[in-house]
Parts: sequence; C-alpha cells; structure tokens
Amino acid sequence: MAENYYDLKTDAVDRLVNAEAAPRVPDAEIKKYTSKGKKRIPTWLKICFVKFWFSGAMCYFFLWGLGTYISGLDLMFVLAVGLGLSVDLLVNHLLRYFEPEKGAYNKWMMITTRKFWSIFINVIYSGLVLFCIVSTYNMINTILVGDIETAQRVAVPVEPILFGLLYMGFDMLFITVKNTIIKVFRDAEAKVAGDRKQSS
Repeated sequence: MAENYYDLKTDAVDRLVNAEAAPRVPDAEIKKYTSKGKKRIPTWLKICFVKFWFSGAMCYFFLWGLGTYISGLDLMFVLAVGLGLSVDLLVNHLLRYFEPEKGAYNKWMMITTRKFWSIFINVIYSGLVLFCIVSTYNMINTILVGDIETAQRVAVPVEPILFGLLYMGFDMLFITVKNTIIKVFRDAEAKVAGDRKQSS
C-alpha cells in the first residue's frame, strides 16, 4: 500500500481534458456561483451615482470656481459646456467601459452614438437640463421667500449635492421619456409587420 501511495489515478482527469462533447455552460449560470454570497450594488444605483457625482463636480468647479469671475448667462453657458463635455467624454465613456456587453447601457444615455458631433448635442442637451435646474431653484426660492429679485436672502442656494441630484433626476426623467417613445414606435412597427405577415 505504501509503494502505491504516489501512484495517481489520472485516467479520469485525462477523460475530462480530452472530452469533445462536453456541454457548454451559459455565462449566466457561471455568474450564479461566482457571485454567491456577495451583495451586489444594483446597476441603476451605480449609474445614478456616476451621473450625480460628475454633475456635482461640474457645479463645484465651474459654478463655484468661476462664479467670482463671470456671472449671468455667461456663467450658465460655460457650465452647460462643462456639463456637456463631462457627459460625452467622461460619463458615457465610463458607462461604455463597464457595460457587460456592447450597447447594454445605451438605455441609460440620452445620446448613444459616439461621434465628433455628439459633443455638441450633449452640450445642447446639458443646457436644457441646466435650464430645468435653474427653473426649479427659482420656483423653490420664490415659494419660500417670495420674489427673488427683491428678497433679502436665498432660501435654497446652489451647491454641488442638490445640483447633482437635480441634474441626475432631470437626466433620468428625459432618458425615461426617450426610451418610452422609442418602445412605443418599436411596438407599433412590430405590430404593423405582424399584420402584414398575417395578411400575406
């Protein structure tokens, strides 16, 4: 028995290595076991945090950083450009990098194409979101302190955390509307195609 101690039975290993008709295990099945016991953060929460963090950072650097040098519409224009650039070059790029397969996170972006002109569209879109944010601030302060032009103080000043939350909220609202419209059109096209197939 002692002399056969190191006599390894390798037949079973050889059969497994040389197996040709082994069934392919889906990636989803493998993930069940590799992630067992781990608490995963939901995808939507991670994406919302990324959108919130970058827009809050733009508020901090542009609105707070340049607010002493420029003001009014000039400051809003610079902020819209900064937000648009951060969305196009940082946020969307980050989402594309971490998506499990190509196009999986397109539903979380307003502009899904990556071309040179997408920067300009993202700047315009960020300007629209910024307009909604400024209107929200004005509405809240008007309700709390009356006419902001003559008010002694501002009840809710602009700061990065609330600004980031508002940007993320309006962005997700507009993206949801866009996705709903696309779904309605796709469903209508599928219905028309199905009706044509039945009639033929």
